[in-house]
Amino acid sequence: MITMPLRVGCAAGFSGDRTDAAGPVVDALIDAGGPAVLIFETLAERTLALAQIARRADPATGYEPLLDDMLAPVLARCLGAGVRIVSNFGAANPVGAARRILALAHELGLRTPRIAVVEGDDLADAAHRALLADTLGPAGSTLQIVCANAYLGADAIADALLAGAEIVVCGRVADPSLVVGPALAHFGWARDDWDRIARATMAGHLLECGAQVSGGYYADPGFKDVPGLAHLGYPIAEIDAEGDCVITKPPGTGGCIDAHTVKEQLLYEIHDPGAYLTPDVVADIGAAEVIDLGHDRVQLRGVRGHPRPATLKVNVCHETGWFAEGEISYAGARAEARARLAAEVLQQRLHELGPLRVDLIGAASVFGDDGGRWLAQQPVGEGRDIRLRVAVNQPTRRSAERLVREVTALYCCGPAGGGGVRTVLRPRLGTVSCLVPRAQVPATHRFVTGDGA
Repeated sequence: MITMPLRVGCAAGFSGDRTDAAGPVVDALIDAGGPAVLIFETLAERTLALAQIARRADPATGYEPLLDDMLAPVLARCLGAGVRIVSNFGAANPVGAARRILALAHELGLRTPRIAVVEGDDLADAAHRALLADTLGPAGSTLQIVCANAYLGADAIADALLAGAEIVVCGRVADPSLVVGPALAHFGWARDDWDRIARATMAGHLLECGAQVSGGYYADPGFKDVPGLAHLGYPIAEIDAEGDCVITKPPGTGGCIDAHTVKEQLLYEIHDPGAYLTPDVVADIGAAEVIDLGHDRVQLRGVRGHPRPATLKVNVCHETGWFAEGEISYAGARAEARARLAAEVLQQRLHELGPLRVDLIGAASVFGDDGGRWLAQQPVGEGRDIRLRVAVNQPTRRSAERLVREVTALYCCGPAGGGGVRTVLRPRLGTVSCLVPRAQVPATHRFVTGDGA
């Protein structure tokens, strides 16, 4: 078994993340020497559904919109230094993303990289309808399904790397699997080495949200101060042969990595610290140790693992009608009273649409509820800068358009002094989740060339 550490750097934690993040990470990986992987985690449930909608309109799209901006600045250095790239850039169209990367390499005058795509997560085709029907039950038969994607694990990523892939493009895989796959391939661990896989999983969990672990989501001025927030360094995990890791960041970058930032991210989205379910393993951090080594270096060790679940999670996105939203601002004396009156006007004129969501941004929004109960209990305040926001879900576009028109009409129909109207009208998607037998969702990889193969 290989004992040389593996360094994995993260250059994105979501779709729309900073496009200049990868540069310092790649520089640090190259300067450190040794085996290295760069990951981009750009996929969420909402992101994937939007990608599916985009692909409906144009079959050549449906992958990460910022792929070029994120990858172009570092592709030459990664290929030249042997830094492999693993990402879920593929979203709804991994093959399309792979072809775009091949074209990008050609445009940059680079050699042709070996690119593999991971397939098997898309369950929306006719071949899987019976499986989804059995799993979702009677309620599933009424859904207008947009997409259904299983959370795949790391095995196909590892297989692709072992087969010589320099870049691996995935669709829906579990976020930590982007790190577990390279670790499996590098160290040669058995696929049931639960403790080591669990440790690599938690390393991936610390990296998956990008700059969150290096102070981004942690920062709270005067309480949890973070230096250089405008130039955050994105994280790097140094993983050893046992799966334990040290989390650090590129030298000279902003942010901070200490025991506090790591502990916050370690617990982020963990439903059960003793049984964190992933496609690769059930991880147990109950006895884990977080050790601050100083100088933006924190060690995580002591994670334990248990056999992976027999099922895989599937997210099913479906059409749920139309969403309409409108905003208008009121400022100066009695601004909040005028905003409330405008809301009452809209509620009366649109009563047949059902309850409107009403927010008074600047006075009552975050704490409000869709039914308006919290807002109704608050006395009229003295706010002098209030933005009224109203929203509603409707089964048809035609009925949703009524809210858009009525908010716009407030310009002249009062109350006094309204301005800055903004409206939104878009299809609405809902999500349901289910579990399917792992054996019925095989994951595979294949290499993609520029000729469409």
